[in-house]
Amino acid sequence: MTQYSLENSYWIGFSLISGINRFKLGLIENHFGGLKQAWQATSHELIQSGLDSKCVQTIVHQRPHIDIETEAIKLEKLGIRVLNYHDEYYPQRLKQIYDFPPLLYIKGSLLPEDEAGVAVVGSRLPTGYGKQVTEELAAELASNGVTIISGLAKGIDTIAHQSAINAGGRTIAVCATGLDITYPASNYNLAGKIINHGAIISEYPPGTRPRPEHFPRRNRIMSGMSMGVLVTEAKAHSGALITAKLALEYDREVFAVPGSILSPNSIGCNWLIQEGAKLVTQVNDMLEELNLPVLNRQRKFKETIPENEHEALIIKALMLEPMHIDAIVRSSGISTAQASSTLAIMEIKGQVRQMGAMTYMLTNS
Repeated sequence: MTQYSLENSYWIGFSLISGINRFKLGLIENHFGGLKQAWQATSHELIQSGLDSKCVQTIVHQRPHIDIETEAIKLEKLGIRVLNYHDEYYPQRLKQIYDFPPLLYIKGSLLPEDEAGVAVVGSRLPTGYGKQVTEELAAELASNGVTIISGLAKGIDTIAHQSAINAGGRTIAVCATGLDITYPASNYNLAGKIINHGAIISEYPPGTRPRPEHFPRRNRIMSGMSMGVLVTEAKAHSGALITAKLALEYDREVFAVPGSILSPNSIGCNWLIQEGAKLVTQVNDMLEELNLPVLNRQRKFKETIPENEHEALIIKALMLEPMHIDAIVRSSGISTAQASSTLAIMEIKGQVRQMGAMTYMLTNS
């Protein structure tokens, strides 16, 4: 046999059968006392467990096509572990929600300290402001021993994961696909880094492609695993709001970063605050609400000392938020050529950083 116990192999088998959720597995376990007996049960015996006839037909039809030992070997080759909800390493906080996944597929490690986790979510197309606040808050949370949980999506999720890694902290990515598929594909390298600084997890077996209905399901795991959910930037109908609403349903804290009333990307966060979410302007707002110790490791702005008038004007322009070079030119009154050359020198000195598309921000220590 492989590294998987025989009993876990039956969990793997049932996870490959359509429509089997934790409620149906509960009926099976209660009746048979274990999944091995259920795997070998007749249709009549399965009906006696309380399963509906359609579910029984599905099990009887699909079961002969599943070789549980072959599936376990496949997982071992992929470096994927499985945890059923009876396992001591299964996230305890996740078991508190009513529809927790009965089986988790994992690459990386889940540790007891991950119970002190915060889900960080938001727009897939964040503004410079959203990028900056996500980077700072995620890094500061990670520096204070909080595990950053997110969904490996583009935008805020990606920034949150990367910021936790850069801060030397832990991060967990909850995927809406099988763990042999990276979605989006552009985050393949990031997924590899996350495995070394935490874990990527999924309730879906290898080979599962991304489907629209998987993402709200993925969001419930993010909310369930966390002490609270932080929304840093979100539009009116953002998927991040689904995660926040689930957090409320699961009795988790909801945090939101306020934004401009003129920005579509801040409508969701401002609405959450109106509805009672905790307004966040610094990491202590969350740590205190969650009764977590403050380790005084918050990152601070470097004392950026200008060497000439042009640098002074650019620093002043960037003090409040990241800016595109065109906005810097308008704010500072210097020419585009002078702004471009000055920014290039300041970037070499580590005073500013380009966030993409000629948008700059002051760097942190």
